[in-house]
Amino acid sequence: MNQKTEFEPIGTVLPGFESRVSEPTDEELVASYLETRCASDFEKLVKRYERELYTFLRRFLGDAQQAEDVFQATFLSVHLRIDQFEKGRRFRPWLYAIASNKGIDFMRRNRRHQATSLDAKSIYNDSDSSIGQNLEGSESTPDEKAVFNETGARVRVALRELSEPTQHLIQLAFYQGMKYSDIAEILQIPLGTVKSRVFTAIRKLNQIWTRMDDSQPARDT
Repeated sequence: MNQKTEFEPIGTVLPGFESRVSEPTDEELVASYLETRCASDFEKLVKRYERELYTFLRRFLGDAQQAEDVFQATFLSVHLRIDQFEKGRRFRPWLYAIASNKGIDFMRRNRRHQATSLDAKSIYNDSDSSIGQNLEGSESTPDEKAVFNETGARVRVALRELSEPTQHLIQLAFYQGMKYSDIAEILQIPLGTVKSRVFTAIRKLNQIWTRMDDSQPARDT
């Protein structure tokens, strides 16, 4: 019996695993760009965060065009400040810190657009990440998760009554599903402060929802 058996050469990447093996991390792309100044490395970073960061800014600012403007300003700032990126840091929290500051500055300059994006129905669509999906991977307690399992409309209405900094915190913690340690780095506040502010926000939301329920007319039975 002359059967010929063919083996994959050592080092051959199996079909379907090419991107998984060769895909560089954010930090590797930054390091490569700093070393070579190859435009494609920076373009990969922009492409990688294009959807995620734009969606965050759109919710935060409440306007698609404003989100686009701040997105562009964010990556312009990243480009100008890339030499300041410290080795050993994670890129994502650093990027969100820049984007958050740009968004806050933009809102301060445009007070007429101060209304939160969480009240704008146009910013929600089927492609957006839901609160529930991000809660699965967040550090939220069961009680916090229960609060944010309320309907989207109730969440939007209640969040309007929170301060801008608190809305920002909720955006990062629940909509973006970020770890509290990353949020602390983005907002440049202690980890304990992040946890206490989330707890306070949840308590306030519960109070708002209780008031909303009390104000609703009783249904006929």
